Amino acid sequence: MIRPRRRPIGYPVPLGRHSPSQDSHIRAAVDEILLHDLPTGLATRVHRSGAGTPLLILNGLLGLNKHWFDVMARVSDACLCTLVEPPLLELKGEHCSVRGVVRMVLNAIERLDAAPAVLAGNSLGGHVAMRIALERPELVKGLVLMGSSGLFERTFERNVMHAPSRAWLSNKIADLFSDPANVPPGMVDEAYAELGQRKGARALVKLGRSAKNDHLGTEVPNIRVPTLLVWGRQDAVTPPEVAEEFRSLIPGSRLEWIDACGHAPQIERPEEVSRHLSAFMRSAPIAG
Repeated sequence: MIRPRRRPIGYPVPLGRHSPSQDSHIRAAVDEILLHDLPTGLATRVHRSGAGTPLLILNGLLGLNKHWFDVMARVSDACLCTLVEPPLLELKGEHCSVRGVVRMVLNAIERLDAAPAVLAGNSLGGHVAMRIALERPELVKGLVLMGSSGLFERTFERNVMHAPSRAWLSNKIADLFSDPANVPPGMVDEAYAELGQRKGARALVKLGRSAKNDHLGTEVPNIRVPTLLVWGRQDAVTPPEVAEEFRSLIPGSRLEWIDACGHAPQIERPEEVSRHLSAFMRSAPIAG
């Protein structure tokens, strides 16, 4: 039995172009869960809030659940929002691949009894969500893709060193945002703590290559669930033409642009992401 720890968390809304003095705090009761994975010996961190139709949100390579806390607080009145954070940079061997991450997420869905769910993902998280929709369609009620890999991406791990310097990481992370001033405080330090170790850098490179090799161009036309694309117009990793290609390939998909936004909309523009997510979760095909 899963025994979550519940605690109220205050979510400030200072990200993007907002300042703490301009925005009020949003509060929500959140269940915090660790799901231990026997094949890897690692734990997936889960946060849940709300009630209703399940929404599972999946991170990209450097993504953390806390990057979605603002969005979670805003959408939890429209759905049961679950943030799923596998320890991507700790994966090794065959587990360090798109397929390995898919298996870990499927294990989380089963143990959380969270299907059928809307799967939302940023970058690699969107790639994993699509792979699950294609291989286990009975588990998926809808998709929300944000800067997803699977067709083309300017990979973060290109030219990565065995032990990247802080300056190199700072420049790479800044490239994820439309404005480097929007990089959250501490994000570079957290990434440096993970990637400064060789195993973290190796996992980053291996997962990036796995995503590039798992090209979904011939498969995504087989997706048969309602699909929303939420894309930053200034995304330099998966550029706007990638969003347009996904829209042309996925039957019935809808594309919503976010201006002044790069590859991490949940960080740069949480209010707009929340608005699109809430509307999608309340739409007839999903809520009905």
